[in-house]
Amino acid sequence: MTIAQFAAPWRDHQPRPQTGAGEYAVLVPLVEREGKAHLLFEVRAPRMKRQPGEVCFPGGRMEEGESREACALRETWEELGIPPEKVEILARLDFLMHQSGMVLYPVLGQVDPAALESLRLNPAEVAETFLVPCEHFVTHPPQVYAYDLVPQVGDDFPYGAIGFPQGYPWRKGRVEVPIYRWGERAIWGLTGNIVRRLAQGPA
Repeated sequence: MTIAQFAAPWRDHQPRPQTGAGEYAVLVPLVEREGKAHLLFEVRAPRMKRQPGEVCFPGGRMEEGESREACALRETWEELGIPPEKVEILARLDFLMHQSGMVLYPVLGQVDPAALESLRLNPAEVAETFLVPCEHFVTHPPQVYAYDLVPQVGDDFPYGAIGFPQGYPWRKGRVEVPIYRWGERAIWGLTGNIVRRLAQGPA
């Protein structure tokens, strides 16, 4: 096999995560109210199989060939009834790699305030929405909890085959979980990480 033959399948390939957990995109919706920036959040419907009742941004799994912006706008339309033309894409934010293997792409966008007057919530996915002033996240840092990810390697791992018959010093991981409070609501997890990064600004 020549180099040309071996490399041929990769020439027009669009890089993607090697894991099979999928790529997701969310819109991080900014709304202006009384001259001040707010973030628009949604609360997941109580009957959803995953994370019922949790606070999140509109978003979902990217379809084949779909850009992160197109996915975020499509999901926002499907979940909140905000049409794409009512959203101005402002920036791509730093993406997140979850320990499950999925990749999450946040997209910052400005929503026309008039669009909030005619929201059409999808009851199968969204229970309600609410706004929080962006200044709140800048002036009120989150509580941050953390836990270790510890490798659990089976006794049948072939350490000898890789040249470490005595075992291998596997690296541990560490996950931070920021939690913001807004009234009785908690904004946390991946959504909390997106908000914290946004409030801190780019590194």
